[in-house]
Amino acid sequence: MKYQYIVDWIKNYANDNNIKSLVVGVSGGIDSAVTSTLCALTGLETVVVNMPIQQSTKEVDRGLDHINWLNNKFDNVIPTKVNLNNTFDSFLNDFSNSNLPANKLAEANTRSRLRMVTLYHMAAKYEGIVVGTGNKVEDFGIGFYTKYGDGGVDISPIADLMKSEVYDAGLELGIINSIMVAAPTDGLWGDTRTDEDQIGATYNELEWAMTFNGDESSLSPKQKEVLEIYNKFNTANKHKMLPIPVCIKSTKDE
Repeated sequence: MKYQYIVDWIKNYANDNNIKSLVVGVSGGIDSAVTSTLCALTGLETVVVNMPIQQSTKEVDRGLDHINWLNNKFDNVIPTKVNLNNTFDSFLNDFSNSNLPANKLAEANTRSRLRMVTLYHMAAKYEGIVVGTGNKVEDFGIGFYTKYGDGGVDISPIADLMKSEVYDAGLELGIINSIMVAAPTDGLWGDTRTDEDQIGATYNELEWAMTFNGDESSLSPKQKEVLEIYNKFNTANKHKMLPIPVCIKSTKDE
C-alpha cells in the first residue's frame, strides 16, 4: 500500500510512547476519513468520534456512514457520537447578557474548540492521544484551522500530504463515495458554505500557489489572483503556523 508508511509511523509512535488508543474526530470530510482509516489499519484501539454542532444533516450523516463503514471493516474501532448542540447553546447563553460585540468567527472557532475539548476528554478516558486530520495546505500553507481547536492535536499523520494526495489515499483506502465527492467544508458555520467559499480558491489552486517559485509577471490574471489569496492567508495566519513567541530574558546586565 502506497501510504503504509503512515500507518507504520503512527504505530511506531504509539508503541514508543506506550499509547493505548488513537482518538480521531470524524466530520464527514476526506481528511478525517483518511486519517481515521489509517489509524484503524494500525490495529490499535481507534476511537472515532462524530460531534455535530448545529450543522448540515448531510455532513453529519456522511460522518456516521464512514464510522459505520469503519466499524464493519475493523474489529479495533470504537464508534462514538457526542451531540454538542446543547453544550454550544449553553456556552453562548452564558454570554447572552454581556455587551460583547457580535462576531460569527468567534462562534465558529468556539465550535472547533468544543470539539477539541471533547476529543481530549475521550483520549483521557481511553488512555490515548488525539490524532490530527489537517493536510499540508491547511496546516502549513494557509493556516486554515482553529488554533487550539482542530489544530489542538498530539500527532499529525497526514500533515505532509497535499489535499490531492489525501484524495489519492482515499481512493486507495476505498473511502465511501459520498465523502470522496463531497465539497470540502469545515462545518463550523451552521450552513452549507464550503472551504472554497471561504477561501476564494480551490485546493488544487492553493497547491499550485504553495509550490510556485517563478516569475510572477508571466502569470495569468487568475493565477495572480490565486497567488494573492494564498499569500494573504499565509501572512495573516503565520501566528498559528509558527511556534508561540517566547520572551527570552536579557543577559545584558549579567
